[in-house]
Amino acid sequence: HAPAPKIATAARRRHRGPTAAADPTLRRRPDPPAAGAARRAGGTGPGRWTGPGGGPLLRRGPAGALPAGPAGGAGPLTGRVAVPQEEAEEYARLSPEEQQRRLKNIVKKIDADADGLLSEDELSSWIQQSFKHYVTQEAKQHFSDYDKDGDGLVSWKEYNLQMYDRVIDFDENTVLEDQEEESFRQLHLKEKKRFEKANRDDVPALNVDEYIAFEHPEEVEYMTDFVIQEALEEHDKDGDGFVSLEEFLGDYRRDPTAREDPEWILVEKDRFVNDYDKDHDGKLNPQELLSWIVPNNQGIAQEEAVHLIEEMDLNDDKKLSEAEILKNQDLFLNSEATDYGRQLHDERFYHEEL
Repeated sequence: HAPAPKIATAARRRHRGPTAAADPTLRRRPDPPAAGAARRAGGTGPGRWTGPGGGPLLRRGPAGALPAGPAGGAGPLTGRVAVPQEEAEEYARLSPEEQQRRLKNIVKKIDADADGLLSEDELSSWIQQSFKHYVTQEAKQHFSDYDKDGDGLVSWKEYNLQMYDRVIDFDENTVLEDQEEESFRQLHLKEKKRFEKANRDDVPALNVDEYIAFEHPEEVEYMTDFVIQEALEEHDKDGDGFVSLEEFLGDYRRDPTAREDPEWILVEKDRFVNDYDKDHDGKLNPQELLSWIVPNNQGIAQEEAVHLIEEMDLNDDKKLSEAEILKNQDLFLNSEATDYGRQLHDERFYHEEL
């Protein structure tokens, strides 16, 4: 898997672009610890593993796993991103009048100063709120699925029963001979360590806020040190406390018959040098690691806000009016500003406030 680009929007968290099946070169690339939501919640994690005793061990994904689409994506493609089948069908059922009514309500909510125009800052702020909202809501949904006894807490036992259909307890010091089983053992031990780190009180189970930290440690400040340490354990092969370019690229080996590196390697090298290695010492220190492994939501939101204004601002006032948005509403609906139309089906976004 590829070193993660910084683009990890709410939509990207549901669909992370090309898969190894579509692009064989992806199989050689390292899997960054950032890729948070989907991988950690089971969405793109391991499928079937051989469990203790040789039986199949099914690792469940979060509720509402997406059906496979083109290139391993999810469901029908709308604009630049895959939209889940059930959401696409619901969108299609909305009349044009209802679509427009809901969109107008969303525009009013984005317009924080109620001047009838959406500024770059208002758009950026709204997109960042949307990112945070869906991270939190999806984690809360998973939490209710895992809280089997309804006591407002998720125990390690409950998590295992929901995710794996059984309680699993691996010995930290016993390496398994089967490579697939050993890979799963390591993954499971990392999950247990993250579960324990997310727990901030003396109760040996997670409340909903702690569960959000478990499922999305990159989004929670008190988990930052854990996220960095997990990244170092995965990528710092020589144990010097840094990630070199070679470690960043993982197990890539240049084809001896090739005259030059493939394009994706050149892109990743450029990212390493120009985006991540801020002090240009040829390696990533713990703070520099964060810019790779944690999505820069503020930067992404700002970028999208600028893009929308550039594309839709007809009178060059650097703001968007309701009329300008409605004139090009397909572009607006296929953007992070509405989470690719998803907000039209969430009353918290389109409900008209009295």
